[in-house]
Amino acid sequence: MQLFLFLLLAFSSGDGDIVTSSLSKPREIKAALLAHDRAIHVKDGWIRDPYLVKGPDNFFYLTGTTQSSQQEETEQTKYNIGLGDSSLVGYELQAWRTKDFITWESLGVPYTLEDGVWFRTKPEKFNSTPKESWRLWAPEFYFVDNKVVVVHTSPSPVGGANMSVASSIEPQRPWVNPMGTKIGRRHDPSLFRDDDGTWWMIWGATLIAPLKPDLSYFSGEAVEIGPSGENRKMGHEGCLIRKIHGKYVLFGTGWSTGIMRKGSYNLYYATADNIEGPYSERKFVGRFLGHGTPFQDEVGKWWCTAFFNANVPPLAKKDIQSRDLSQNA
Repeated sequence: MQLFLFLLLAFSSGDGDIVTSSLSKPREIKAALLAHDRAIHVKDGWIRDPYLVKGPDNFFYLTGTTQSSQQEETEQTKYNIGLGDSSLVGYELQAWRTKDFITWESLGVPYTLEDGVWFRTKPEKFNSTPKESWRLWAPEFYFVDNKVVVVHTSPSPVGGANMSVASSIEPQRPWVNPMGTKIGRRHDPSLFRDDDGTWWMIWGATLIAPLKPDLSYFSGEAVEIGPSGENRKMGHEGCLIRKIHGKYVLFGTGWSTGIMRKGSYNLYYATADNIEGPYSERKFVGRFLGHGTPFQDEVGKWWCTAFFNANVPPLAKKDIQSRDLSQNA
């Protein structure tokens, strides 16, 4: 099966080769969406792991790894290439929504680490760690029984994940944590609803397990899945599943060199007839699409989000196809 994905969101505001067009006029965005043949720069603002999903209210909801909502953007923070202690990633989940990818409504900060289970159960960790060192990574929205569900991972103050449920389809407080601390430490958790209504959790690279209907825990044992053939790993993070043309499509993110922060941050996929596999060999989706979200627009066309993730500012486009990028991110 061949799978074609195009960039929709490119959050770098530089002249990198992710951004093929920086559009501001509504008619240009509409034309590019209709053409479906190039990257479309539809929103500015620093973000990693941009997750986009269509809600039951026909809005497209966007969230991702962000800096603090109070952080003023400067030339130094625009790319936020710092890692570890120098990272500007915050502990807040920021969110936006749109119906046309032209007008974006900010939903503010509807969720933070303080809404998750670890803030309540491990207060000593939070009290002993400065807030500027709290980290909320890779949040995602899902809609389960007319309620929005947030899943995310966090390295600090507690190395763990959260799965939190709101009381409606609006991402807003109060949040409950049905799995409690049993969710444990699961890197980049993602959810998938199968055709029979079963919800699955996907994490790492790659484990999957079915969830109980009330999301209180797993209803079965975790199963390790991945591509067959020579490369038996999807990568190292950002794994998710979609059902496309009757096939289970497992997406995963990895560096082109197989070494952390060396080369380009790419998106790969493998397919199967059964969610537990066996899966095909790993195939290439796109360069620089790592931890992007494959999604369908309102007319069914497939797109993928993209974002800046490098140790250096965006590179010039000239000769980018043949340039050796393996020495750095």
